[in-house]
Amino acid sequence: MTTHNDILNPRSKRDHGGGLDGAIESYGGARGDWMDLSTGINPHPYDVTGLTPSDWSALPDHGAFERLTSAARRFWSVPDEADILPAPGASALIARIPDLAPRGRVHITPPTYNEHAAAFSTHGWSVQSDGPTEARVIVHPNNPDGRIWTEADANAPLTVIDESFCDVSPEASLIHLGTKPGVIVLKSFGKFWGLAGLRLGFAIGDPNLIARLNDLTGPWAVSGPALQIGERALSDTAWADATRQRLTEETIRLDTLLTRKGARLVGGTTLFRLYAVDKAADWQDRLAHAHIWSRIFPYSQTYLRLGLPPANGWARLEAAL
Repeated sequence: MTTHNDILNPRSKRDHGGGLDGAIESYGGARGDWMDLSTGINPHPYDVTGLTPSDWSALPDHGAFERLTSAARRFWSVPDEADILPAPGASALIARIPDLAPRGRVHITPPTYNEHAAAFSTHGWSVQSDGPTEARVIVHPNNPDGRIWTEADANAPLTVIDESFCDVSPEASLIHLGTKPGVIVLKSFGKFWGLAGLRLGFAIGDPNLIARLNDLTGPWAVSGPALQIGERALSDTAWADATRQRLTEETIRLDTLLTRKGARLVGGTTLFRLYAVDKAADWQDRLAHAHIWSRIFPYSQTYLRLGLPPANGWARLEAAL
């Protein structure tokens, strides 16, 4: 029986969270039976009610696009000198960013989110873990260990700062660096707002680079419903504040539960936690038999990453452990 977290979409060879179809094939059950803790998605998503049939049938209009970017500028305190581009998820931007500069060397410090290295490699770049390079990617805070980077780390002619998980700790944001030439800051809507299926992300930074990304993504890249829901959510600061507090409290609860069962906290954010355990594959296997999916890594036999369970999932997780 396969227990490693390389159970993915058969058309992908990249290591990710998710992959419930493969887990079901190995461990049985229906999709509704499973609790997926392998991703870092908020289990308490933002409300998406209130859409009308015309929101789904009409092409997105320019006004909705402008309202969304204005809400994003306010929420993230984006400097006037930086431009904002909404896109169908941060992944769509990651795949196109290597085209913004002549291929060369890119500095990506492992372990981290592997789509950046995959995208640069696909476009002919040489990926290295240190030394002077023509480009650099920092995932801030880092996935999976939660490492926080500094302004001094944004030191290449093309610098990508992936802040997909930074909305839980806005005080750490490096968004102000978006005014520097060659800098792009990425934001993911799906993580903090718990709406990964909406496919909404943002590139913020150097206006010249943002304009070129806009040309690469083409018209109507973001759906009308995503424009509306994104604007509404980014304007709801009360929800954001309450959510950060709730995630903090639930993270403490998860850490208490896992450390009591013998895990050691390595790091993470309040959307995911990275633990060191004796044999991560055995832990994943034990949880999977209870139809709880977790994340382990091909480069470590001890790392186990868990997201937060939904409100009705805590007792089930504790029983499985």
